[in-house]
Amino acid sequence: MRKSKRFFCLVLTILFVNTMVLTVAATQTEASASNGIDVSAKSAILMEAHTGQILYEKNADEMLRPASVTKIMTMLLIFEALEQNKLSMDEPVMVSAHAASMGGSQVFLEENETQTVQDLLKCISIASANDACVTMAERICGTEEAFVQAMNAKAASLGMEHTNFVNCCGLEAEGHLISAKDIAIMSRELITKYPQIYDYCTVWQDQIIHRTRKGESIFGLTNTNKFLKQYPYATGLKTGYTSVSKYCISATAKKDDVELIAVLMAEPDIPSRVKDVRALMDYGFSSCKKYVDTAPLEKTSLPVTGGKTDRLDLSIPEQFSYLCMPGESPDQIRRGITLPESVPAPIEQGATVGKIVYSLGDTTIGEVPILAERAVEKMDFKYCLGKLFHRLCIP
Repeated sequence: MRKSKRFFCLVLTILFVNTMVLTVAATQTEASASNGIDVSAKSAILMEAHTGQILYEKNADEMLRPASVTKIMTMLLIFEALEQNKLSMDEPVMVSAHAASMGGSQVFLEENETQTVQDLLKCISIASANDACVTMAERICGTEEAFVQAMNAKAASLGMEHTNFVNCCGLEAEGHLISAKDIAIMSRELITKYPQIYDYCTVWQDQIIHRTRKGESIFGLTNTNKFLKQYPYATGLKTGYTSVSKYCISATAKKDDVELIAVLMAEPDIPSRVKDVRALMDYGFSSCKKYVDTAPLEKTSLPVTGGKTDRLDLSIPEQFSYLCMPGESPDQIRRGITLPESVPAPIEQGATVGKIVYSLGDTTIGEVPILAERAVEKMDFKYCLGKLFHRLCIP
């Protein structure tokens, strides 16, 4: 009798476990079918560039070897230095022995050769040149080591929590690791803050001129990012490969008002990388619609009480945008304006006097402040006396 009970319990346990396995498998299948994506990459993420919304991810926080995708951070710091007037595009930069010694992908710069910042940026963006990366790193920070410290500091400031740079170009090094999500974050920072990167990363072929002791020679540059020719909406950004990291990419594409960033890491081969990045981009463009509020303010000014001017001009600092996910529509978004009947002086320029609230159904999805376009001083006795005199003396 006891054996029968044990057998019965064993059968029930097996049936329960099988049911759980089938349920989990069905759930996974359903989730996979819901987006139609099953990438071969070890890690992946799909992000909308302007909102930062994540549309798809797979092991997105796992730290892996990024290869030349590293150069996105290098280019970000170059553009930052240009913005801060620490560099100029036509400035000549001398190549050091250390920079000239870089292996891997390179444009064969020689020690003491000079190239302009613009041409070195071409070499990095188009040809993925390690020697050009180190040359720019040394120009900006003095040494590559100091530049790498700046890379890690920038990563921390952007909230890249799963990143550790060891060099500026992506050559294999112990501890040189980053996650797909962090690659998307730094890619987003680069393309949204410095869209002029597209003037470089979309170029298919170009050239530089080597000027050395041997004389002048032309060196051709061909873009390493074949995705530009493989997808109609592709705009960039950077590929990477080593035998250890396998095939990586941070791809950007734009269609209508939607701009996407797709990151894939540790793809087994090039065909898989191409297939997966296309699948991610197609999914993003087909399932998501972007809402951008281009409507003007219904009220462009407000009455002022107790001020040296009667009305206050209003402005908004930025357009509101929202990425509608599957099942949502831009037509469903409503906006409500909150403004007082009047505002009392004094008022500082840029002070918030109201807001625009955006909602989708019963959910608030964002707000934009309404600002005072200029300052308004509070009226005083002298001002009131002058105004009274003006009324009495001028009919």
